[in-house]
Order: sequence, then structure tokens, then C-alpha cells
Amino acid sequence: MRRGYSIIACAVLVSFGVLAPHLYAEPLRWHGFFEYAFGGRWVEDQTKHDNYNMLEQRLQLKTDHFFTGEDLLGRWKSQFVFKGDFLVDEYFGGKTDFDLRECNMVMSPTHFLDVRVGRQVLTWGTGDYLFINDVFPKDYESFYIGRDDEYLKKPSDAARFSFYSDMANTDFIVIPRFEPNTLPDGQRLSFFDSFQRGISGTNSDRYLVEPGWQAKNFEYAMRVFRNFGSAEGALYVFRGFDPSPRSYLNEADRELFYERQDVFGASLRGPFAGGIGNIEAGYVHSPQDDHGDNRLIENSMFKAMAGYEKDLGHDLKIGFQYYYEEKLDYSKYAAALLPLDYFWDQYYHLLTNRITKLFKNQTVAVSLFTFFSPSDLDGYFRGSVSYDLTDQWKMIWGVNIPWGGDTHTAFAQMRRDKNVYIRVRYSF
Repeated sequence: MRRGYSIIACAVLVSFGVLAPHLYAEPLRWHGFFEYAFGGRWVEDQTKHDNYNMLEQRLQLKTDHFFTGEDLLGRWKSQFVFKGDFLVDEYFGGKTDFDLRECNMVMSPTHFLDVRVGRQVLTWGTGDYLFINDVFPKDYESFYIGRDDEYLKKPSDAARFSFYSDMANTDFIVIPRFEPNTLPDGQRLSFFDSFQRGISGTNSDRYLVEPGWQAKNFEYAMRVFRNFGSAEGALYVFRGFDPSPRSYLNEADRELFYERQDVFGASLRGPFAGGIGNIEAGYVHSPQDDHGDNRLIENSMFKAMAGYEKDLGHDLKIGFQYYYEEKLDYSKYAAALLPLDYFWDQYYHLLTNRITKLFKNQTVAVSLFTFFSPSDLDGYFRGSVSYDLTDQWKMIWGVNIPWGGDTHTAFAQMRRDKNVYIRVRYSF
């Protein structure tokens, strides 16, 4: 149903464009790619297939078109943007699907205002694979099976208003319909299921209850940002829902839900010690558990991270990050737990490292990214090699290795989902 509404909204935008007198003064020019992808599993599991978790063919088509319009305010410039993927997913028996990635209109009615309305990918913040104030939906299933990084960010149906001034710039976003994160559900990837009290696959039978589509459940986000010399600072506010279901609606019926969430944060990014440094922090307020003593609802949290990246020359780049998370009102949370409840730690620490090296006139790229949590003693290794055979043909080989000794921590729960993958892409 959600996808149907998005396609209908896109059709309305396209119809508007057809009727606008200046939209198709020139024919649309289409670009995109065709890609074949396969990801083989290392470990047998209770998922739908034991020997692979990705086998698909994908065709992406995209276009954009600039045009001018005219109304009572005078002439204005606009842009129509479309991007959609046609997918044949052999993992689910050759199932065909269509993923509408972008379909929106960008209008500039005045010199200080841009308006983007429709389906779009929303993102901000300073982290590399780490997110504090970027609470927009993510697709972690794609992340773990080896799809392109583009698919980590999910699109939203939204209206984005960008205001520009000499003092500061402001983005204000209204999201009328909640879009959750795509998480492992046991079909393609195993994960920790608290109802099963362990790592589960197709035997998982939990239910995720989403907020209804009504005015009181609209989500709002705002970013105010400006430059301070060569550095950029930003303040963030978000009011909506946690895109990952961390709270229990009904334990007996195995129901989880997406609790309300307010996020207030700030970031700074700029030159530092010969490279680029960034810091970011956020206070995540849980309004449905103000006092932190409800064991079924996620507590409020404080999150912070710092990062540094540097170009060492000779096509070699490195980056490091430290991430910190603290569960607030922890004593009340601990006092409310029942004897059989899982006990989540008060503090969480995470270190990341990225190394990227280019070879052969920058046609070969080797990338290594590692996550390691000294508090949970688990981690995740992502490695890839891409080779631009020609301007059109590209091959990517990669590996995903989550590890850890526990069953419920972030990466250890994914330890059976290790895979190696290959993608072959033809761009046009």
C-alpha cells in the first residue's frame, strides 16, 4: 500500500509536468545501468537459502529536466527528477519488483527559497556509516548483503523547504508518512530475536506495528547550518518516530513498535591537522518513556562521535571514527527489568577505520572498512575491490564479515550472515 501511494504521487507529478507548457520543450534524456549481483553465504543458517543471500538483476533508469514556469509571482525555475529500479529477485523465486527511488519536483519561486516535493532520499550529518542526527530511513539488509552503498539510504515521501540567507541556511522537512528502516527479518538474513531468545531465521514470527498515516503522525526535521571560515556548523531538530522497532507493544502477541522520538543535535566539520575532522552529538528523547522506568520502551539516550580523514597522497586515503552512546535514566531502567529480560549496557563504544587505495590510473579501487566495539567485543569487516573495465563496464568484488561471541549485540547477531559477493554493472 505504501508503494502504491508513492507511485500515484509520482504519476501526479509527471502529469503536472506534461501539462506545464515549458516542461518538455526538449525530450527527456535517460541514463542508468544494468547490474547482475550474486552474494554467496559462508555459513548455513535458518534463512530461506543456505548457500546464498543475494541473486538479482537490476535495471535503473533516471532522468532530470530543467524548465521554467510562470504564475502570479512571475517566472520561476524548476527541475523534475526521476529514478527508479526494476528488479528481478531470484532469491525469492524470480520475483519482479519496482523500487521508486526518486520522483520529485524542485522549484525555486524566489532567490532565497528552494522547494523539493515528492519522493526523495534525505540525508545529513557528518558520520561515515554512522548516524546520530540523520534519522531518515536506512536499508540495512542491502548493506549486509553487498548492494551498492546507494541503497543504504531509503527514500521518503516528503516536502523539503530550503531557505538561504547571509546569516544561516535552513532546511525544513515535512514527512507525512512514516518509512521504517529495512532490517534483517529472518528470510534473507538471520538476526537476534528476543522472542526466540537467540539468533533466528525463518522461524521468527514477531510483528512490527507501524504508526498510522494521519496528521498527528507526521514527522518533522530541521537543520540550520552555516560556514565558520572553512568549517561548517549545523544544528538539528527532529520530531517523529524511531525508524527501528526497539520497544514492545505487546509481549504476549510478539509485537514491537516504533516509539516516538525527538532528536536535538549539533555538528561541526572542517579542516583539522592536515585533514578533515568532524564532531557530532545528539540528545535522543523518548517522550513515551520520559522517566526511563518503563522496561518495554526504549530510554532516552545521548550520542556523540568524532572523526578524522586524511588524504595521504598517492591515491591513498584513511579515516577513523569514535562513537559513544549512553542510555539515560539507567538505574530506573535496570530496576524495572524482570528476571528473564535481556540486560542492555549503559554505555556503548564503537571504533571505525576506513582505508581506500586507487590503482591502475584510478580504475581499480580497494576499500576496507572495519567496525569494532570494545564494549560489546564484536565487529564487522567490509572489504571491496572495484575495477572500471571501460567507461561503461564495471566489476565489484566484496566481502562482509560480521563477528562476535554473543547473540544479541549489534554485529555478533549477524555473524551467520557472512558472504562474498560480485556485481557486474553496465552503465549507459
